[in-house]
Amino acid sequence: MESSSGAVGTVTATELAAALTVDLERIMGLYRSLTEPGGLSLTAAATLAAIERFGPQRLTALAAREGVTQPAMTQLISRLEDAGQVRRESDPDDGRVVLVTITDAGRATLAHRRDSRATRLAVILAQLSPDHLAALDAARPALDALASVPRDDDPARSTSH
Repeated sequence: MESSSGAVGTVTATELAAALTVDLERIMGLYRSLTEPGGLSLTAAATLAAIERFGPQRLTALAAREGVTQPAMTQLISRLEDAGQVRRESDPDDGRVVLVTITDAGRATLAHRRDSRATRLAVILAQLSPDHLAALDAARPALDALASVPRDDDPARSTSH
């Protein structure tokens, strides 16, 4: 990567963070545009995906993870429950605690959403050069590592459910 002085060398984490922030904003805009109209909201999809990835979750942990209030998450979970996407269960370790679990219908909804986005993204990717496609493919392990870095502010780290 070329530094501000024009020299090619190692980029600092701060410089990379500044560049990636702008790039990720643009990528997120592209990603949002791939969503079929009338589908799940971003928060609903992210909540389902978190439950799918991390297992049954407490409402409070889901609200903290998605950056919404507990009443807002309670309403969202009620809507997802009414739609058959999630169910509430008692925590086997503490019967006073309610956990939210994804259903098979919720998994199917996420799979359909991902397939639909992948199909739309493939049309866009087909417009890139082979070199850019290879670079994106080569970047996948680094992107996965970035997304997998444990964060101190991640509620899933401080809560078992």
